Amino acid sequence: MNAASDAVPDDIAALKEALRIERAQALQMAAELAVARAKASEDLALIAQQKLRIAKLERQVYGQRSERSSRLIDQLALSFEELEASATEDELAAEKAVANTTAVNGFTRKRPERNTFPDHLPRERVVIEAPTACACCGGSRLRKLVEDVTRTLESIPRQWKVIETVREKFSCRDCEKITQAPAPFHVIARAWAGPSLLAMIMFEKFGQHQPLNRQAERYALEGVPVALSTMADAVGSVCAVLDPLRRLVEAHVMAAERLHGDDTTVPVLAAGKTDTGRCWVYVRDDRPFGGTGPPAAMFYYSRDRKGEHPQAHLANYAGILQADAFEGYGQLYLAGRNPGPIREAACWVHARRPFFAMADIEENARRKAAGKKEIVLSPIAIEVVRRIDTLFEIERSINGQSPEERLAVRQTLSRPVVEELRVYMREQTARLARGHDLAKAFNYILKRWASFTLFLEDGRVCLSNNAAERSLRGIALGRKSWLFCGSDRGGQRAAAMYSLIVTAKMNGVDAQAWLADVLSRIAAHPVHRLDELLPWNWTSPASAIRARAA
Repeated sequence: MNAASDAVPDDIAALKEALRIERAQALQMAAELAVARAKASEDLALIAQQKLRIAKLERQVYGQRSERSSRLIDQLALSFEELEASATEDELAAEKAVANTTAVNGFTRKRPERNTFPDHLPRERVVIEAPTACACCGGSRLRKLVEDVTRTLESIPRQWKVIETVREKFSCRDCEKITQAPAPFHVIARAWAGPSLLAMIMFEKFGQHQPLNRQAERYALEGVPVALSTMADAVGSVCAVLDPLRRLVEAHVMAAERLHGDDTTVPVLAAGKTDTGRCWVYVRDDRPFGGTGPPAAMFYYSRDRKGEHPQAHLANYAGILQADAFEGYGQLYLAGRNPGPIREAACWVHARRPFFAMADIEENARRKAAGKKEIVLSPIAIEVVRRIDTLFEIERSINGQSPEERLAVRQTLSRPVVEELRVYMREQTARLARGHDLAKAFNYILKRWASFTLFLEDGRVCLSNNAAERSLRGIALGRKSWLFCGSDRGGQRAAAMYSLIVTAKMNGVDAQAWLADVLSRIAAHPVHRLDELLPWNWTSPASAIRARAA
């Protein structure tokens, strides 16, 4: 250590100068550290963003890689959100640190060009008052050159208003008869709510899973107290008004060549306890085999899971049913059934799950990194998962093609894989104990071999029942919000509204906007043209106006 350099000067002025230098160096080091931290945060955010993009693209191109791929994308999105916010905080901290020194270059993050100002949004022009005198010489002879425009996206809080509909009465001076315009139609009795408000209540309850009591609390905080009973009365009225559309959706779904079927649990409030009801769904989606019929979903509710319920739902249906193995469907597959047989198509995703649980290498890696006990992996299960995944890779290449084209590819590529898999499963089953988990998983497929291989005979059949499971996903998420249905009638109303809202979403339609427009028009709409209001035939008023203007 150099003693001369560490010597402290005795002169006060020299001490002040040394202190000033030390402070400047400390500020410079702090600024450099802040800039370095901001750059590192930006790099982490960029890496997270690229990982999220890669995961989304892989899912889009290659399909579902694993049972956790959807959850993984959600986790990556959350990580990206947090890192992006942290990077912005560090950038602002670096700006403050750099402002205290002149020896450190500032840091500004590179941001992509924003595209958050859609052309259809209204513009509000706010002009800042121009100066009246020159800031330099004080002269008043100013002329405008150009203008700088800064655009910001703004949201106006929800506005409430009362619409007063006035109908004036007139009397005839000749005959004294009173003349008055007819009263407009209102969706509900006593006309306390307009179609947009009713659509919001219905969509938040059944589309966003917000119970009426929570909606009422929020409306009261906004200065609009609405009684819970009044809102519940409106729900019943709207369900009754929309029931003809629900029946049209049901007829469309049941006319499908192939249906996806599934069910999930629904807690139902009972006397002193909570029962477990069921919500059934049947999905028509012809897009995988190039069908032109619009997609739609039909929901039903029941208090239990007896087979009589799907038998009643599909009493007039004949075609292909893609569903999991459930004994309640057994009567539907009988050869002499009227009005015709239903052919069973099994779900390969469902069959793959028990093997995947014993072959999840990624989960084992996560467990090992977290210091948890690893799962015992099975080489047999890994091999079965690999072969089933090969089938799904072939399916992704023919998605959207005609049934004939799909069947030709399956006969050439998929059939050899399926036959080899069958031989492999039989060989492994003979070596395993009867109660082994792998033996049970093998027998689940082998005992239903005809339904698992129906896709090799009919190009309309899919390998999975994911379409039905996707339709039920909202109910599974909503259970955490609404906790339970209030009654069996409530479950039936929910099923009816799920049918309309999920069908709208499947057709790329804003369900709330569709409900608002339908509720404003349905009374005056001719009954024989009611199908024009169905989601796949509906055009939003804004789109119609833009089309006419073009």
